[in-house]
Amino acid sequence: MLKSLITSEARIKLLLKFFLNSSSTGYLRQLSSEFGESTNNIRVELNKLSEAGMLISYREGRNKVYKANTEHPMFNDIRNIVFKSTGIDKVITDIINKLGDLQIAFIRGDYAEGKDNGLIDLVVVADNINKNELERVRAKTENLIQRKISVLVLSVKEFDKLKENFNKIPIFVLFKGVNI
Repeated sequence: MLKSLITSEARIKLLLKFFLNSSSTGYLRQLSSEFGESTNNIRVELNKLSEAGMLISYREGRNKVYKANTEHPMFNDIRNIVFKSTGIDKVITDIINKLGDLQIAFIRGDYAEGKDNGLIDLVVVADNINKNELERVRAKTENLIQRKISVLVLSVKEFDKLKENFNKIPIFVLFKGVNI
């Protein structure tokens, strides 16, 4: 969907990186390497997005680090477009609305880092969940968004044991109940 609106592949990759997870940061050479794009191409797009106020930057040692400007008046609109283009909005809606006793749901892996690799790695924490319904929703959502969804279901007790491990990797929380 984004490809029909935005012709620059590098700009699309930057929007995904910074707006899928607004805490994502990156500097020129790192982004160039990550995306397999020339530093000049990335620099041009970073400058355009910065001039538009969509990205902010700061110095960290010798590097100029960029991140999404969450104060930009269009931040939520752009983020919603990015979510819809990747299908994450559909995952959130379907999983939360149809599974009931959900305590927390989050994405880990590439999507949590703002990379669209076609696989959404979802972790669902619930004590009483209908796994058949979860599988039905997962399969239906995969067809709708044209992406693979890997789901890990944990009980609250299992999650409590592993919580420390999840603090060490990038995650993007979709839903959080009051008990967690």
